[in-house]
Amino acid sequence: MIDRLEQMEQRYTDMQSQFALPEVLNDHEKYQKIGKALREIEAPVEKYRELKQAQQGIADARALLTESDPGIRAMAEEEIAALEPRVAEIEQELRLLLLPKDPNDEKNVILEIRAGTGGDEASLFAAEVFRMYTRFAEQHRWKVELLSVSESGVGGYKEVIAIVEGERVYSQLKWESGVHRVQRVPATETQGRVHTSAVTVAVLPEAEDVDIKIEAKDIRIDTFCSSGPGGQSVNTTYSAVRITHLPTGTVVSCQDEKSQIKNREKGMRVLRSRLYEMEMERQQSELAKERKSMVGSGDRSEKIRTYNFPQNRVTDHRIGLTLHQLDLVMAGRLQPIVDALIAHFQAEQLKADATHAA
Repeated sequence: MIDRLEQMEQRYTDMQSQFALPEVLNDHEKYQKIGKALREIEAPVEKYRELKQAQQGIADARALLTESDPGIRAMAEEEIAALEPRVAEIEQELRLLLLPKDPNDEKNVILEIRAGTGGDEASLFAAEVFRMYTRFAEQHRWKVELLSVSESGVGGYKEVIAIVEGERVYSQLKWESGVHRVQRVPATETQGRVHTSAVTVAVLPEAEDVDIKIEAKDIRIDTFCSSGPGGQSVNTTYSAVRITHLPTGTVVSCQDEKSQIKNREKGMRVLRSRLYEMEMERQQSELAKERKSMVGSGDRSEKIRTYNFPQNRVTDHRIGLTLHQLDLVMAGRLQPIVDALIAHFQAEQLKADATHAA
């Protein structure tokens, strides 16, 4: 690990010196490229420098243990007692920073929420879950753009698809894929009985053109009139778009915009991301044959969380986390759950790597 960090620090120093070169300052693309590379290794380099500083502090303090003055020796012992646990903490933080990066962490996401079991109650909860993610996005200053929505007759969502754009969106939302279960008394329940409903959430990293190439011959595009709840016409032009990817049978519809061109652009973004997810699942399946992954698959058929309204309780079943703050979570205060999930899966990855190395 130390050899790797030494090389990383040298690379960091070399790239920093390049920033002052006229040929870099005058080349926007090169400047951006070096800046991105610096940001990628900045955290481990700074943490490594902190480690070296702490280790030097211990060495200096140990040198003072031979002093004749008992006061100086006592100070040195205190310094060592404070720094040695910190060195262990920094080494653990470095192991986390050096874990293989998920190449999708920097990507925007396609967020898909669908009502599952529970009829109207499920559709109402789907709308609330979408609002929860929208508020969470606002806290991070991410942009949420609606791509497609199918409303239910009671004001909920049968299905809603949106793109969330911003800094490291996928790194924060990638563990949200799965079945979200709700337990509460529906507004239509006259006897006060608690019902259980569910929605499915899918978080797909948005694929770029460079990730997925779609040939024109492989897609069929159909147009139709957009319609709203109850079947009434939203507009009388054929602006809604249905895109079918013939090799896989994947179908995407988009009718949010009044412009057919814009709906087609949005539909292609969703299609690319779904095809990218299929390719990722294929690769992970092949990898699992060689080495069983311990970080979970984010399988959306898996029940991941329960929202219990009568007890103001939310439980994430994967990590056994229970919070009696459901009102805050539904208001978008998801960060404690997200942070706990990230810490859990990082620890699992460390264990998996240690087992694999052994």
